[in-house]
Amino acid sequence: MPLIKYLGSKRLLLPAIRRIVAAVPGARTVIDPFSGTARVGKALKADGFRVFANDHNAYAATIARCYVQADRERHAVRATELLRELDALPATPDWFTATYCEAARYFRPENGGRIEAIRNAIATARHEPELEAILLTALLEAADRVDSTVGVQMAYLKRWAQRAAQPLELRLPELAPAVATGPCLATELDAREFAARHECDVAYLDPPYNQHSYLGNYHVWETLVRWDRPSTYGIAQKRIDCRERRSAFNGKRSCREALRAVVEAVRARVLIVSFNDEGHLSREEIEALLLPLGAVHVMATRFPRYVGAKIGVFNPSGERVGEPTHLANHELLFVVDMAGTGVVWPGVLEGAASHLRIATTPGSTRAIAPSE
Repeated sequence: MPLIKYLGSKRLLLPAIRRIVAAVPGARTVIDPFSGTARVGKALKADGFRVFANDHNAYAATIARCYVQADRERHAVRATELLRELDALPATPDWFTATYCEAARYFRPENGGRIEAIRNAIATARHEPELEAILLTALLEAADRVDSTVGVQMAYLKRWAQRAAQPLELRLPELAPAVATGPCLATELDAREFAARHECDVAYLDPPYNQHSYLGNYHVWETLVRWDRPSTYGIAQKRIDCRERRSAFNGKRSCREALRAVVEAVRARVLIVSFNDEGHLSREEIEALLLPLGAVHVMATRFPRYVGAKIGVFNPSGERVGEPTHLANHELLFVVDMAGTGVVWPGVLEGAASHLRIATTPGSTRAIAPSE
């Protein structure tokens, strides 16, 4: 699945998530208020569920509009034709190239100029939302394949990555077919507002878990989608609104209440919450937050940390100033049966864990009843 490199991606955990959702009797609709790269939403749509995806960042909402809202039958042929035309455009370097290829070094200028030409053409054409989202997602993925970072845009590599020398190439995203349960949807709303709008069978929550802002980590993608020539600052040439668009989920003091507000807004039969033990909230704190909704079932899985955590700690000048403290963490899946479906969740979680290619921890699944 050629999605962009992304911190917190659920690629390895996806088989377990799909099995948990599939275990909900009669489930038809799923909401995903923090959709990110839409990896989960795309997979669940492919499984036949009607998915409503959401993210407050424009780049993520656009990716979800491509992979969740757009249907392969309706858009694939036309998108293929347009991508072929866009891929043939000559480079037209301007402000994007000057900012992200010269002032900063995320892409080589030859690729930056092509990115700029393609994005200008998409903006001029004014396609319908789904088709535009497919073209923008194809451009994001193409740019990601030739970038010079370790996967986040807090900084770029001191020396060009080998892949950065490859020519930019547009490819059609792997679109999912339409589902019989009804049209899927992608929006760009506050997570609580989104959750309150949609009654569903399953709610899947994967909120930010620590101080690292997704807008700050992927500000180039936000600019590429918004195409708004933002003021920038610092060596990384971040958008100025990285300082202004703060998420309550990134604050240690505010994240608990932010998560509580979304959880309380959910109208679902089954709630799934994905979290990480490097986050601001502990496993016990999340369990306590979820217990008023019903018995909490937990699965913990040991994961390797993202690649940037393995190469060391660097200062803004690119000098190595520290070593990683650890190379693995634990991903946690909390399942709350809010409607009393009768599912034997410990067995479901054990079965889901057994299909992962990564190790679950000793005593990785357990249930906590409201009376405990």
